[in-house]
Amino acid sequence: MGGLSSFLEEKKSVPQEPAAPRVTMFETGASSVTASRRDPRFSFCTYVPKSYVHEEGRTYPLAVIVHGSERSMENYRTQFTDFAEQHQVMLLCPLFPINALYQGDQHSYKLLRGHGVNYDEILLDMIAEFGERYNVDAARFLLYGFSGGGQFSHRFLYAHPERLAGVSIGAPGTVTLLDDAADYWVGTRNFASLFGHGLDTAAMSRVPVQVVIGEDDVLTRWVIVREGDRQFWMEGANDAGDTRVQRIEALQRSLEAHGIAVEHRSFAGVAHDDVTMLEAVKDFFARCLRK
Repeated sequence: MGGLSSFLEEKKSVPQEPAAPRVTMFETGASSVTASRRDPRFSFCTYVPKSYVHEEGRTYPLAVIVHGSERSMENYRTQFTDFAEQHQVMLLCPLFPINALYQGDQHSYKLLRGHGVNYDEILLDMIAEFGERYNVDAARFLLYGFSGGGQFSHRFLYAHPERLAGVSIGAPGTVTLLDDAADYWVGTRNFASLFGHGLDTAAMSRVPVQVVIGEDDVLTRWVIVREGDRQFWMEGANDAGDTRVQRIEALQRSLEAHGIAVEHRSFAGVAHDDVTMLEAVKDFFARCLRK
């Protein structure tokens, strides 16, 4: 007998040492991409401050950054690394890929619910999974999203205000107004039947809210919803305005009409790009942490 079979037989005859006790190592810095345990079609990456100390009774605040249609979750993690290190904050960036549900699906996650998938609950389970390994203060976290992520973040505020320590909403292409005259996603008339609970505007009013927008974010491409758009079309889809500037202003008015204070930041000379806005988002997050 020779070759691999001989090698395996020889290994069987060698006494094995007792397994050493497993030492749990807490990796810091940027993680690899992890598939969601709840639904492996979706994944996330994280960042842990390099000075992280795993000790009983100590927790670190969490910031969640939700990508837009470009799906640049790792780029957002890089952009917020300085904030994470300066303020000792954990980062989690989810990935909701194109075509995860069907060919041509680009937008389902932006509405939180669709095709039998509850994206808000998937995100919450990602956070819980992260918190099972690291001492993350996951009860309430900071949330930022731009463009498609801005759609996700303001709707998440409606669904789970008790989980948010602050939310920054960047240039959403469509907005859901607090309006009982229209069904979700245009309004919130049937919100309770979709999410299992009604809107809690009192809880929402306790969440610091920021909106950010470029003053030149006025192109209507990707904003005006056409009849036949299987992902977004419904009556009233364009009632909040023709541009992202108009729509975020309509969202702000809707929130403020229900007693929810909104910090509005607009940026001259900026179109649909949040690179120059991120410092304002970080400053807002830092102020939320001090509250």
